[in-house]
Amino acid sequence: MALAATAAVAVVAVGMSLAAFLIVRAQLNDQLQLNLTQYARLVAQRNQGAGPGVIAGECRFLAAPGCAQVVPADPRDDPEDPYVLPVTDAARAVAAGRRAPYYTDVTVDGHPARMLTTDFARGRALQVALRSDTVERGVAQVARLLALAAAAGVVTAGFLGSWVARTGLAPVARLTATAEQIAATRDPRHRIGPPPGREGAPKDEIARLAASFDVMLDELEKSVTARRRLVADASHELRTPLTALRTNAELLARADRLSPSQRERASAAVRRLLREVNGLVADLIELARDEEPQPLLEQVAVAPLLDHTVATARDHWPGVPFDVRITGAPVVPGVPARLTRLVGNLLDNAAKFSPPGLPVEVGLGPYELTVRDHGPGIAAEDLPYVFDRFYRATTARALPGSGLGLAMALQIARAHGATLTAERAPGGGALFRLTFPSDEEAVT
Repeated sequence: MALAATAAVAVVAVGMSLAAFLIVRAQLNDQLQLNLTQYARLVAQRNQGAGPGVIAGECRFLAAPGCAQVVPADPRDDPEDPYVLPVTDAARAVAAGRRAPYYTDVTVDGHPARMLTTDFARGRALQVALRSDTVERGVAQVARLLALAAAAGVVTAGFLGSWVARTGLAPVARLTATAEQIAATRDPRHRIGPPPGREGAPKDEIARLAASFDVMLDELEKSVTARRRLVADASHELRTPLTALRTNAELLARADRLSPSQRERASAAVRRLLREVNGLVADLIELARDEEPQPLLEQVAVAPLLDHTVATARDHWPGVPFDVRITGAPVVPGVPARLTRLVGNLLDNAAKFSPPGLPVEVGLGPYELTVRDHGPGIAAEDLPYVFDRFYRATTARALPGSGLGLAMALQIARAHGATLTAERAPGGGALFRLTFPSDEEAVT
């Protein structure tokens, strides 16, 4: 970046210096030619009847006004005395009227001069010359000054380009250092942050890149933290059933010392624990993906799906009545098996907290499904965490379950574009509200 900035400024500096040199040289030459034209007019006025020959021959001196001579069209009319300025066929042509006046560079007595050849009188041409030393020295001096200025501009551009590159790419350097530090320590808590002293400054492209990288690090830290918490919680939840399973397995290993009823109870406990561990591992695998699989979607009628899920829940919870009210028949795009799992988890959660004899109220409207129980409800401090993995409220710690059902229900709802919320029901109990997207939102 520093080299690119330096090269760009160098090209501009050299180009501007070259343009300035050409302009100054043209201006000096134009001024010299204007002086020649005025001198020729003055000589012509003062020597209107002059014949061929030298009129003024002092142009070899720099302080002299110049030299002048009259040249005839016919060489036979030349004077006996030699000319001080070179006479060519072009000058004879001007005298004869066959050519327009012209300027040319000549050397007089070893000195550079600019000469003007113009018409003077019938059959004669006037040649005047002025020394051009001063013009050439001025052009050379301007060239040297502009060359020095261009060189100084290039050097300055190099320093400024390096400074701009270091300043402009400072967030990139911090980003690189942060990425290398995270790669070395595997700790995503590091952040780039704004440059020192520029916390409130407007964000340019690189600053926005740094901010986006910080947001990415925030998400990475959350993901790493969630993964660690998932592993810790899973190990904690698995420890109890695995311990009980090992105990019963050891007990069955000494089956010859047990009575038939004891062996049956131990076998039933092993089967129950295996089902519990298997279900817990399956839930962990699904939640560990942190996303839903993407099978082919189909239009799912929610009302028949709800009837089937409620019938299954009645079999699992024979002592809990389910009061179902259907006022709408929504059809939503989704995966029937996943939606069945979502509704089943909500019904199992409500049945688990329902007191004996009190119903679980299930309502289905055009775009909303509600599930309410009449249990102890959700405490205000527990509401923000009811959908967290393995979260168990104080009132739920004595009940069966792993704390994964509601987390999985929320994941399935989000995958289907639906919204799942929990709230305290009026009069006591918990109310879960599943809102499906409308037809317009689903199309969008």
